[in-house]
Amino acid sequence: MKSYNVCLKDTVKTFTKRLFYSLFDSNQEIAQKEYLEKTFLKILNKLEIENGKEIWNVFKKQLPKIRQKLDLDAIAFESNDPASHSLQEIYLAYPGFHAISIYRLSHELHNLGVYILPRMMSEFIHGVTGIDIHPGATIGDSFYIDHGTGIVIGETAIIGNQVKIYQGVTLGGIQVSKDLAKVKRHPTIEDHVCIYANATILGGDIVIGENSTIGANVWITQSVPKNSLVTYQTKIKIRPKKNGIRE
Repeated sequence: MKSYNVCLKDTVKTFTKRLFYSLFDSNQEIAQKEYLEKTFLKILNKLEIENGKEIWNVFKKQLPKIRQKLDLDAIAFESNDPASHSLQEIYLAYPGFHAISIYRLSHELHNLGVYILPRMMSEFIHGVTGIDIHPGATIGDSFYIDHGTGIVIGETAIIGNQVKIYQGVTLGGIQVSKDLAKVKRHPTIEDHVCIYANATILGGDIVIGENSTIGANVWITQSVPKNSLVTYQTKIKIRPKKNGIRE
């Protein structure tokens, strides 16, 4: 009976946390250096992935660039959220920023042809934050997630620069079929788009044009031109009460 090394989940959880810490804490960067490389090689060996040392060396060189991107993300959080008090609060307390951080790390590994480890990293942070971003998704600079719980961003989604997404948003596929594995299944979101809570946008051919606003609770399966406002309207009836009893 084949062993699937499921105990690696605990190893990856600790590795992911320490890798995240090392990005933002210079003391941790030095302290964790040996551990991170040793554990990375151990994980890849267990996953039967060759050239682990070469992959680590390439990945390690990308960490400063990832940190620069994350600093832009943090600034976007501070600039957009009126409830934030400082950049330090973003780095320490915002689940959306935490999820984006692990996404940017796992995405770099995904681009290096390592697939299982990034998925394990993304599933770890999914469990912590409720935000599900596939490592294969492509996300531009200054990405902002507000609240974040329930967000799903599929593998082939493309998101431009300075995009804002609220809780419950799904960027998904309109069909689920194994023969679509190498096909773009998820939408493209262009620059400066804002997508409000619980909006669902489905399909690989769908493009949300730049500077558009997608309102809450909409269901979109067709492209939206740039500079658009898309809303869902429903009738709400408010009836007065008499003596505290609804008529």
